Amino acid sequence: MFKRLFDFLLSLLLIILFAPVYLIVSLLIWIKMGRPILFRQQRPGYKEKIFGIYKFRTMTDEKDEHGELLPDEQRLVGVGKTIRSLSLDELPQLFNVLKGDMSFVGPRPLLVEYLPLYNERQKKRHDVKPGITGWAQVNGRNAISWEEKFELDVWYVEHQSFWLDMKILWMTFLKVVKRSDISSDTSVTMEKFRGGE
Repeated sequence: MFKRLFDFLLSLLLIILFAPVYLIVSLLIWIKMGRPILFRQQRPGYKEKIFGIYKFRTMTDEKDEHGELLPDEQRLVGVGKTIRSLSLDELPQLFNVLKGDMSFVGPRPLLVEYLPLYNERQKKRHDVKPGITGWAQVNGRNAISWEEKFELDVWYVEHQSFWLDMKILWMTFLKVVKRSDISSDTSVTMEKFRGGE
């Protein structure tokens, strides 16, 4: 109950404080990439309940001669790349926190298509609300393997506390300032999860 109250009040405060940033980022995306400004995607949340996550759009809709979207690294350019590197694309998720779909801290909500691929231990990541940031994000983010990321997620579920959340929020702030661990070693985003043992 306390965590939900904290999430609600802090998200409301930050939405108000960041209103000028929302406006500037929206205008930049509209001018440089056009509409839509927001990217909405279905993600599994607490107990695998599906919800729509919001992000600022960072990729163009450029396609090849066959009508297929170009690879991420070719569509993530210019203003979109800057927005991603500053983690500004995550700001609309404050509305997800305000609504109660997400928390500030928890395992990151991943793709719905991954649900059948988790083993029993990895499924525990859905025993809490997903977060804007999490233990995996401050310990490697996109620069670590899926297996390491899931183990960190489950560790958080098993050890969650108010003070751990405060530690993660502070570490996240430092990561954003340093702009570290945005990409994996082989991609501008994280490679798709293919399942494990």
